[in-house]
Amino acid sequence: MDPLHLRSAGTSLLLAFDSGEAEIVHWGAALGAALPDLALLTPPIPHSALDAPVVAGLLPQASSGWLGRPGLRGSRLAPAGTAAHDAGAPGFAFSPALRVVSAEATPGGRGARIVQADDDAGVRVASELTLHEGGLLEVSHELANIGATPYCLDELGTVLPVPGDAIELLDLTGRWCRENHPQRHRIAQGTWVRSGRHGRTGHDSSLLVAAGTSGFSNRTGRVWAAHFAWSGNHEQYLDSLADGRRMLGAAELFGPGEVVLAPGEAYRTPTLYAAFSDRGLDGITEAFYEWFRARPSHVGTTSGRVRPVVLNTWEAVYFDHRLEPLLELAESAAELGVERFVLDDGWFRGRRDDHAGLGDWYVDEAMWPEGLTPLIERVTGLGMEFGLWVEPEMVNLDSDVARAHPDWIVRPTAASHKDGGRLPLEWRHQHILDLANPDAWQYIYERLDALLSENDIAYLKWDQNRDLAEHGHAGRPSVHEQTLAAYRLFDALRAAHPHVEIESCSSGGARVDLGILQRTDRVWASDCNDALERQTIQRWTQAVLPPELVGAHVGPTHSHTTGRVHDISFRAITALFGHFGMEWDIRQAAPAERETLRRAIRLYKRHRGLIHSGVRVNADLTEPNLALHGVLAHDGASGLFSAVALGTLATELPGRVGLPGLDPDRTYTVRAVLPAPEDADWKDAFIQTAPPAWLAEGATASGRFLAEVGLPLPVLRPEHAILLEAAALGLPADG
Repeated sequence: MDPLHLRSAGTSLLLAFDSGEAEIVHWGAALGAALPDLALLTPPIPHSALDAPVVAGLLPQASSGWLGRPGLRGSRLAPAGTAAHDAGAPGFAFSPALRVVSAEATPGGRGARIVQADDDAGVRVASELTLHEGGLLEVSHELANIGATPYCLDELGTVLPVPGDAIELLDLTGRWCRENHPQRHRIAQGTWVRSGRHGRTGHDSSLLVAAGTSGFSNRTGRVWAAHFAWSGNHEQYLDSLADGRRMLGAAELFGPGEVVLAPGEAYRTPTLYAAFSDRGLDGITEAFYEWFRARPSHVGTTSGRVRPVVLNTWEAVYFDHRLEPLLELAESAAELGVERFVLDDGWFRGRRDDHAGLGDWYVDEAMWPEGLTPLIERVTGLGMEFGLWVEPEMVNLDSDVARAHPDWIVRPTAASHKDGGRLPLEWRHQHILDLANPDAWQYIYERLDALLSENDIAYLKWDQNRDLAEHGHAGRPSVHEQTLAAYRLFDALRAAHPHVEIESCSSGGARVDLGILQRTDRVWASDCNDALERQTIQRWTQAVLPPELVGAHVGPTHSHTTGRVHDISFRAITALFGHFGMEWDIRQAAPAERETLRRAIRLYKRHRGLIHSGVRVNADLTEPNLALHGVLAHDGASGLFSAVALGTLATELPGRVGLPGLDPDRTYTVRAVLPAPEDADWKDAFIQTAPPAWLAEGATASGRFLAEVGLPLPVLRPEHAILLEAAALGLPADG
């Protein structure tokens, strides 16, 4: 069988079949059209080893001599009708010997479909690989039980080979209000594993796992990176074997007996998305952005669906849902230029705090005797869209639905008492509604469908505020089924209400992945609106997700979650590089703060076409407390940069900093736009006797000069930033 060679955007994926199974022999830099006889890649056979070369297949397996983590693990249950089968006991575990049945390129030449099977073991696996135009690789498998007895699936992993010169590993971790922080280490022999057992993606989940050459950075080095598109339990890993081979992979993480396939049934893996870059991490980001923005459902400038300026009421009023203050807030927002007003938690029956009401998705008649109509009509009359907070997957015990249907609440064991059995521990005074129960699923669907049908709602902030610990259905683990049921709920509501946008909020960034983003229009990256924390959270969330999908709000002067105090320009500049909004009682803002906020909104509206369609760049700076990032137009005509002092610097002067990514042969003017020299609080952002010479009037230079020589930055106060605008002049400059 001839090899299959997929090529796109400087990346090649080469599949070979001479061993009888599918094998990726190269994923990385482009190889060109001409290929040699791949027999030259046959490795030597060392002493004290198998007498044939060991194949690292598309699904690595012991039957081929693979001694690392296998791609497929499972067991076949005992024959039907036997006592062992009736008890659910495994009949035998096995290592399949999958061999290629068919392999063909998909139309267009950028994809492949490969079928491998082991008739004796009774399994068949169909694999689909697509290398998209921007270089993003998409891989998934579907396993079918072609045997005569049930098959208990323990794991079906998706893996990709990385070469030996990938010697460093970077992943992300975190916690509530500190999501997506990077950590890196040198790759050593053995298996490195990150397990996510939260029942959701998790605050500490790694949005990206990247293996790269020594010292790879934002703009330099070769990098192989992957993201696992699943919102439930999972594992991500790098398997480094004694023979020098390395496999980067991920798999759904099952509980005991969670997935049992009857004869003829199939299981499909979540998709693994991966990219190669020879331009550092920014090249990985570019591949993901291009894929996102090519989707027909994408929101943002490239789709013509601009991202409106948002005001969310949570940190403005919390549970205080009196109509008059909310009307005042809406009017204050409209005066500033807000385009979407979102009513957060507290509008439904019995909801005065977070102890009660979840599950009763009816407008509270005591608080809203005329329903939400008076607020919605005022909001829309002011020219804004109306949005609403919901948390459909959770329930309070103090709710009508929990009292009427205790069997709808997730429990770790099968029902053994009249109340349904032991409850797991509470989290934020709430439990999990069992969406794998068809009646519970239908109730939630009908309530949300009614809310959207009866009210002029353009946006749902869909929250999920707890981990799914001890998650069971019918006496066995069911995170898998709960996740699929949640997906079906999103899909059904979107089909019924295609005009409604949905945000995935999961106590901040605990459900941020491409699985949920197939069904939603943005994510809430963190419950933390502290601008200093947000600088890191947003930088690494946006390593994968384009800014138009990442909610970024100007919070109160005094941060709700950290207690820090930041000035308005730092908070506004931080929020500009995302889907911009506010979560603050702006009625209380001082006049100078309102003016800066108004200017920031104008800047966002002027530049959101650039921010939400352009190329993200992150400078490589040696000073850890100084950061510079930006976004550039694809045609090189403009750019927007933020220089940020994250803390005190080691040196008196920040020095000259290059502006990366500009067209080297064009001339640009660069000027400060927030804070600007004409602002009353201009000097408050700096600690200096005199500014750099260029700052007051702007600078004019070629893109090459601005990148290689750079501009001397002002001496920013710690936890302050300056926004720089670059605009090209006329024709390209002389080289």
